[in-house]
Amino acid sequence: MRCTLVVITRDRRRSLLATLARLHALPGPPPVIVVDNASRDGTPDAVAAEFPAFRLIRSQRNLGAVARNLAVDHVRTPYVAFCDDDTWWEPDALPRAAGLLDAHPRLAVVTGRILVEPGGREDPIVPELRDSPVPGPSWLPGPALGSFLAGASMLRAEAFREAGGFSARLWLGGEEELLSADLMALGWHLCYAEDVVVHHEPSPLREAHLRRRHGIRNTLWFTWLRRPLPVAFRRTAGLLRTLPRDRVTAGALAEAAAGLRWVARERRTLPRDVETRLRSLEEAQRTSKARRYVS
Repeated sequence: MRCTLVVITRDRRRSLLATLARLHALPGPPPVIVVDNASRDGTPDAVAAEFPAFRLIRSQRNLGAVARNLAVDHVRTPYVAFCDDDTWWEPDALPRAAGLLDAHPRLAVVTGRILVEPGGREDPIVPELRDSPVPGPSWLPGPALGSFLAGASMLRAEAFREAGGFSARLWLGGEEELLSADLMALGWHLCYAEDVVVHHEPSPLREAHLRRRHGIRNTLWFTWLRRPLPVAFRRTAGLLRTLPRDRVTAGALAEAAAGLRWVARERRTLPRDVETRLRSLEEAQRTSKARRYVS
């Protein structure tokens, strides 16, 4: 097998077991690593009992997105396909994505077309991926991207490790943006692939306020960590004008401010060509109605 599937989960036993059954039915099947983020609902025991062939890692605390880093430490294939506990790949999606990575040595990320279940309708983010304004080299097999969706993407394990994986400080909620920028700064590219199909059946068990708070905080942190100061000031001001004035926003701003010393220590601006790519996304991000943690 050319890729390993990595699934992170917490307290979603029912959704997870349904997802794992679908992954187990994939041709092969590919190796699967499940990282349980300290679930309290019996998830790890259920996984161990029903899917003994899968590798199960039991974290003693909730690592958020960093659980993927832990899993990648155990990956021995050249590629890793991430799943959430409510997403799964179509049978031909994995070989298609792996084939694109095989054929293009500087391609680090392939993000697929997401269909929302039940019903199989396109996720609202798909048109934005398909019509991405990001400039890219002519050899890219699909539209160039400035970021990716972890639950619907295959990554080159070498590139993931070189960029340092997901930030422990960002934890979860828009965590892909920083990793994507750091991949591009290292000379890697990201693209969308129309014929790589991933399904998403959103779990009803969601912490919407927590995710929005972290999304706002992480958007600010990424802006301050990597964008030139004039851009960072402008984007921060624009964000503050659009944020709803509620407790979630107040908590996010307090957390962002509390991290300023860390930001100052870790700040490094991106190469000019990467900054150009990110600027090409600003209008699309401003008008987007999909996957907005700040609305």
